[in-house]
Amino acid sequence: MNVAIGITNTDRLVIATELSKMLADETILYIKTKNAHWNVEGPDFFAIHKFFEAQFEQLDEIIDNVAERIRTIGHYAPGTLKAYLGLTQLTEQTRSVNDSQGLIKDLLEDHESIILSLRGNIKSFANEHHDMGTSDFITGLVETHEKMSWFLRAHVVK
Repeated sequence: MNVAIGITNTDRLVIATELSKMLADETILYIKTKNAHWNVEGPDFFAIHKFFEAQFEQLDEIIDNVAERIRTIGHYAPGTLKAYLGLTQLTEQTRSVNDSQGLIKDLLEDHESIILSLRGNIKSFANEHHDMGTSDFITGLVETHEKMSWFLRAHVVK
């Protein structure tokens, strides 16, 4: 079906491709946050366990919104782990020690990486691909990740 929303097919394809990379990053970060939630150990277990739960719930909402944005502009969202691993800039990791500080620092690094990636697309989506809606959408994602990063940073012992 033709998607007549004032954005060319070529531009919509470029945007959907970039959004698919973002979806992969968000999904991998979600899984890493779930892993932290399940496996954190230490005297601060309960508080950090609950903290990670709040974070992965926010990421779940982000994932759904990114996938729906891809569908809104007329493309299909990737939905397999294999696809996500091929698209993401993040890395899987395993830790020999599941202390809160190490897990928090790892997740913070991923959030900051996502923020930089998102920022890199804001102007491009608006100016080069004439999609103010997606540009505005990812600006909101930047703000969400900045706040989540702040919360992570607040837990880091200096």
